[in-house]
Amino acid sequence: MTEEIYSLKDVSYGYNGGAVALSGINLSIRDSETISILGANGSGKSTLLKILDGLVYPTGGTMSFRGRVLMPGQNRRDFREAVGFVFHEPDAQLFCATVFDEIMFGPLQLSITEGEAKKRAEDVMGMLGITVLRDRPPYSLSSGEKKKVAIASVLSANPDVLLLDEPTNGLDPRTQVWLMELIEGLRKQGKTCVIATHDLSLAEDVSDRVVVLGENHSVMADAATAKVLGEKELLLKANLIHEHGHRHGDTFHIHSHGPYATHDEHKG
Repeated sequence: MTEEIYSLKDVSYGYNGGAVALSGINLSIRDSETISILGANGSGKSTLLKILDGLVYPTGGTMSFRGRVLMPGQNRRDFREAVGFVFHEPDAQLFCATVFDEIMFGPLQLSITEGEAKKRAEDVMGMLGITVLRDRPPYSLSSGEKKKVAIASVLSANPDVLLLDEPTNGLDPRTQVWLMELIEGLRKQGKTCVIATHDLSLAEDVSDRVVVLGENHSVMADAATAKVLGEKELLLKANLIHEHGHRHGDTFHIHSHGPYATHDEHKG
């Protein structure tokens, strides 16, 4: 049995002004799992990832990391080194003058030499196929290139846990395939990946397990990927797919629409 990395017990989060982002979340994440957090926009996916990264703390309930409850003001070094977060918008995390500086920044915050930090940056650029971008300023890159650099800047610190917020947004089809292959490679390395997304195709291709957040900001389902994605009514209720009806003569067609194809039903 693999080690439990995260344990969330009755976690809630409310913003100033009373808006609820999460309500009564109970969740366990184990070592080497790849989990997709599915939910419609506004369901709390990004907030949940921010809690897992220690960027914000629950306003109710507790979150433990490797058996120790995380508290404000006690953001331990071992936690910071173990967890990496790739933001929804790369521009929110890219700030250095060049791609090489960006990728080397994370390792330099660790207790390693500058020479080792440079080696890590070179190795990660080679692994992701972005060495050609080495001396470019991040602001000059395309959306896909920025996403690759943002991922590289996290991987260069070699975290045990990788949190990805809507990683396929804004990517062309080729870069989406690249991302899926990268996640599969990280799985084989034994990394723990938690992906917040409403992209059912991504969840189907890379996840061991799927957690669905409803529009009431609580967990609607937590099970193996095939089981969750096979429950059409659940996906409809969670607003992850929708149905559109139209008539051809005497036949009324109902098509389910969403990030991947489901059923086409016919009613006379």
